[in-house]
Amino acid sequence: MTDEPIVVAEGLRKRFGDTRALDGLDLAVPAGTVCGVLGPNGAGKTTAVRILATLADADSGHARVAGHDVAREPDRVRARIGLAGQYAAVDEKLTGRGNLRLFGRLSHLPRREARRRADELLERFGLEAAADRQVAGYSGGMRRRLDLITSLILRPQVLFLDEPTTGLDPRSRGEIWDAVRGLVAEGTTVLLTTQYLDEADRLADDIAVVDHGRVIATGTPDRLKASIGDRLDVVLDDPAMAGRAAALLRTLTGSHPALDGERLSVPLTTGTVRLADVVRELDRAGVTVGDVGLRRPTLDEVFLRLTGDTPHDPDPGSGAEDRPKETVR
Repeated sequence: MTDEPIVVAEGLRKRFGDTRALDGLDLAVPAGTVCGVLGPNGAGKTTAVRILATLADADSGHARVAGHDVAREPDRVRARIGLAGQYAAVDEKLTGRGNLRLFGRLSHLPRREARRRADELLERFGLEAAADRQVAGYSGGMRRRLDLITSLILRPQVLFLDEPTTGLDPRSRGEIWDAVRGLVAEGTTVLLTTQYLDEADRLADDIAVVDHGRVIATGTPDRLKASIGDRLDVVLDDPAMAGRAAALLRTLTGSHPALDGERLSVPLTTGTVRLADVVRELDRAGVTVGDVGLRRPTLDEVFLRLTGDTPHDPDPGSGAEDRPKETVR
């Protein structure tokens, strides 16, 4: 038994011409967890996934998945992973059942086992009723679910999900989230890249924030939020009192409040401010308020604080629109 993370990247570097996609990326994912990888467009997320999934080679650095070196033992890595991306890679002319049986046979399962595994997955993920319908008639959420379960044919130890819910409606996204939680409960490790920060907040045990080809922050969602501190929000009854209220809050907190309509918001960077003290001092100053509260920052605010607003070039590893999606099953 080993405590080594099941996914490890050490100093990964990758260039595409003059573009530096990865610049010494380090990552460690414990077994049986969901790791959310966040970053602006072009930060290197997809390039990292492609290297870990043996679809691309790093220029330098090392990576291991399930104890195997991705460069020296790609076949052993592929036998232990699944990959599903933004776009469903299923055959629209086949039925859902036909797609799963096909992937089973392509994964070298005996015919009987491929049939049994297809039936098992269709029932488990709620597609049994549509199993014998042509995929061309599936909704976007159903296609994405089918694409996800084709990556589970061989019961992967590690599942790479590269923005799997892009473009889905809230209900379909929730169905994918439930499927991911079920897989992790059974021991699968999931590495998830996503542009939806609420998705990472709800699913991820740990988050790695990537920017300019490097991991710049890691931690649980709560730990990352705590790293930038809580905020004090004050909703004014009379916006004309904003100047007086802002001066008072600056004295109490040592920070400069921001005004948004009738709401003053100030970061709490030093010590602890008691709400009772804030209310009392505002009342003494003759400032009437509709609400006063402490608020934990959102993951969106953490993301913007860490990465800033600098525009990024597209990640060369994500591929152009005219390039077919590559998959590992």
